[in-house]
Amino acid sequence: MSKKIIIVGASSGIGKELARIFSGHDYIVGITARRFELLSEVAKELSGSSIVKRMDLANPDEAGSLLEELIKEMGGIDIIVISAGIGFLNPDLTWKKEKDTIDVNVTGFAAIANVAMKHFLKQGRGHLVGVSSIAAIRGDSLAPAYSASKAFMSNYLEALRLKALKMRLPIVVTDIQPGFVNTAMAQGDGLFWVASPEKAAEQIFNVIERKQKHAYITRRWRFVAWIYKIIPDWLLAKI
Repeated sequence: MSKKIIIVGASSGIGKELARIFSGHDYIVGITARRFELLSEVAKELSGSSIVKRMDLANPDEAGSLLEELIKEMGGIDIIVISAGIGFLNPDLTWKKEKDTIDVNVTGFAAIANVAMKHFLKQGRGHLVGVSSIAAIRGDSLAPAYSASKAFMSNYLEALRLKALKMRLPIVVTDIQPGFVNTAMAQGDGLFWVASPEKAAEQIFNVIERKQKHAYITRRWRFVAWIYKIIPDWLLAKI
C-alpha cells in the first residue's frame, strides 16, 4: 500500500520539488498552496496519484479546516510537510510587512501544525515536518519579523516533539533549517552557498526518510549555524 503525504506550499520552490520526489517514490501526494493555478500545473507533472487543494495560511481558521478536509479525503496521512511561508527585507520596519509575515509564518503555520499534530495523536503515529530557516537562530536587523517567525516555528516544532515523546507515541517531528535556496525567499546582496530547490529537496527527502528530528540544508550550513550561535551582538550587527 502506498504511503500518503501532504505538502503545504507545493506550488513552487522546495515544496514543488518535494512533491515531485515523493510522487516518484510511489507516495500518494496531497498538495496545497494559495495559487491554485500553479498547483494544477504541478499536479500534471507528478508521476503518481495526487490531490490538489487551495489553501491560504493568511486565513488560519480556514486553512486548518481545509487541512482536516484533505486528510479525510486521503483517508489518513503518513507525513505532513509545511513548506509555506513569506518573508521580506524590511529595514524601514514597515508594519504591514511585519504583520503579513507574522500572520502567515506564525499564526498560519501554528494553525495547520496544530491540526496535523492532533491528527497524528489520534492516529497514534505520523511524521510532521516544518521548513523553518537558518534565520531562526538569531534576530535579523534587516528582516526582524521573518527571523522571529522562524524561531517561533522551530520552538513550536520542538514543543510538539517533546509532547509526542512524553506520550511515548511513534510520532516524528522534524525541523528543517535551510540556508540560502534559489527561490523568491532568497533576497538581498551577498548571498552565498545558494542551493537549487532540487538539491535542497533531495536532501530534505533523505532527512525525512531517515526520520531525523533536525537538519540544516544544505549540510554545509551546520558550520554557519555554529558561528551564528556564538558570535557576539556587536559583530553580528556589522554583518
